[in-house]
Amino acid sequence: MPPHARAGIRPRTVAGATAEAAGGGTQSIERAVALLLLVGRAAPDGARLADLVAQSALPKPTVRRVLLALVRTGLLDQDETTRRYHVGPEAYLLGTLAGSRYGIHALALERLSRIARATGDSVFLSVPRGTLSVCLHREEGTYPIRTHALQAGDRHPLGIGAGGLAILAALPDAEIERSLAANAEALASHYPGHTAPMLREAVAVTRARGYALNPGLYVAGSWGIGVVVRGPDGRPAGALSLAAIESRLSADRQRELVPLLKREAEALEAALGRRASPERPAPVHPAGRAVAKADP
Repeated sequence: MPPHARAGIRPRTVAGATAEAAGGGTQSIERAVALLLLVGRAAPDGARLADLVAQSALPKPTVRRVLLALVRTGLLDQDETTRRYHVGPEAYLLGTLAGSRYGIHALALERLSRIARATGDSVFLSVPRGTLSVCLHREEGTYPIRTHALQAGDRHPLGIGAGGLAILAALPDAEIERSLAANAEALASHYPGHTAPMLREAVAVTRARGYALNPGLYVAGSWGIGVVVRGPDGRPAGALSLAAIESRLSADRQRELVPLLKREAEALEAALGRRASPERPAPVHPAGRAVAKADP
């Protein structure tokens, strides 16, 4: 008699065991995705464990276990001070990769190329990631003397460079203060002269002027101008900026270039709005007939 029969255990078929394991695995994946989305929707303040338990209706030990797994994979971060959960670097990377097809990166490419052709200077797309600004794309102009202060993939605290300053100035004051506090050590260590009072003043000037100006503060001789790009929710989704040697960004030339940047930024905002609310086709019946939409 087989051991399991002597112990009174009902034997399971291989197919049944596999189906059960698959069901449990699917449930775990669904829970992880649901919690990841809840944390993402809590940005920028992050999500507390208690709130995630209440919103997910899952047991606290289960939520904690799933969150720890997401932190280990880099899809979530946990702030050591507040203990709140935030979207992690790997989730950002996935979003960036998806953005090459769906997001601001793909929509901005032709606009960046158009600005570079019209000006001859280097043009950039930067996006916010938490309290950082990340350069997603650099489009080279034809002018033979170029600045190389910013390359695709570079990350700096918000407020550094024209694009980062344009994004910072577009944030609410409370978020600006949180960003300055979070970046205080990095600013003191790696960005001489970029103190919190200096950046607050730069934000005020940017708001009054209508665009950001970096007069060679990060790399001497490399000047830049930048304008914010807002998403459908009104928050800064990124920035378009242009960099050149100092002699090519005089006050007169700034007045010529800023309207060009703003036109392309406004067109990009309109494209982002259309992408965020696409026209959905009517669902199709299995037999191939269009199904009438129910009234809301």
